[in-house]
Amino acid sequence: MTARSVYLDHAATTPIDAVVAAAMAECMQLSGAFANPSSTHAFGREAAARVSAARAQVAERIGAEPESIVFTSGATESDNLALRGAMAARRARGAHLVTSVTEHKAVLDTAKLLAERGASVTWLSCDSDGRIDPAVLDDVLTDETVLVSVMHVNNETGVVQDIAALGERCRARNVLFHTDAAQSVGKIPLAVNRIPVDIVSLTAHKLHGPKGIGALYVRPGVSLAPLQFGGEQERGLRPGTLPTHQVVGMGEAFARADPASDSEHLRVLRERLWEGLAKIDGVRRNGSATHSSPHVLNVAFPGVSGETLRLAIEEIAVSAGSACNAETLESSHVLTAMGLSDALAESSIRFSVGRDTTLDDIDYAVQRTTEAVTHLSGFASSAPSWCTS
Repeated sequence: MTARSVYLDHAATTPIDAVVAAAMAECMQLSGAFANPSSTHAFGREAAARVSAARAQVAERIGAEPESIVFTSGATESDNLALRGAMAARRARGAHLVTSVTEHKAVLDTAKLLAERGASVTWLSCDSDGRIDPAVLDDVLTDETVLVSVMHVNNETGVVQDIAALGERCRARNVLFHTDAAQSVGKIPLAVNRIPVDIVSLTAHKLHGPKGIGALYVRPGVSLAPLQFGGEQERGLRPGTLPTHQVVGMGEAFARADPASDSEHLRVLRERLWEGLAKIDGVRRNGSATHSSPHVLNVAFPGVSGETLRLAIEEIAVSAGSACNAETLESSHVLTAMGLSDALAESSIRFSVGRDTTLDDIDYAVQRTTEAVTHLSGFASSAPSWCTS
């Protein structure tokens, strides 16, 4: 095979679908729905109609009512609004927050901020597969617990949490339950009308939509305190002029998702990738193989630096961890929470397949990764002792 470019980092972001891009373009020029959707003239009403249609598309994808969707700039803002907004709105109940040690930084850092401001935070641990036992909530929920936040699909390992069981325990104690579903929509089932979840963070760019736009599902009857002020847009929770083209793009991306078809395609690709990589001596899969999203595969190559391996196969876009932490040199907090040593965590690579990934892409990635690991392992074993001490 000759050198080629292969994109296997869809957990970081996905290319925009051509139909989505075309819909967005219609909302950016004078001949389209470019106006401020809050304006009352004909141009504004046209833009507002496109926003309403997009809100309905997002809601339909997750089994919600359109009025429960609040548009944001992305899942990070949604996480902030969920945690800080819920804790502020229910201050009279208490100041206890429960979350897990394997959350995305958007939740971890927000929880740490809340702790600095007086909140009591309980950090749930996971097992070696990355899973959280829902029964642990029985021991940590109190009458002062305001919110539990546990992500649906982990962005580094693809591990799926039992959010239905977690939500049931929260609902029984009148505790709000939030989940970050940025990685799950379009890959695994998510229907908020069938599970006890109160707040859900969503984003567009993980589902072939544009960056810079996301949403927060807020169950009817749940109150949040706004983080920003200056307008009544988005029920007063998120003021500011809505970017019509991005909102429309998110709506189209959610509408075009085909979870049944896409999930099977992704699963076939991921399993072919693992079958190929599993032949490498010493390789191990990080995270549950039975409770995982079909698009993510996290693999450790003992004795080989994940960053060095990533550079050795630079024509293949993969990640040595979360894209949000790419500038840090720390070991993955997710993998270390699962019990991996720093050395093993640092030897890990995240592969994530997408709608446009082909079997040829997978076979090429397996070949190049195998060649690179073999070369790097041989180099490490032949190095003089002073190079490895």
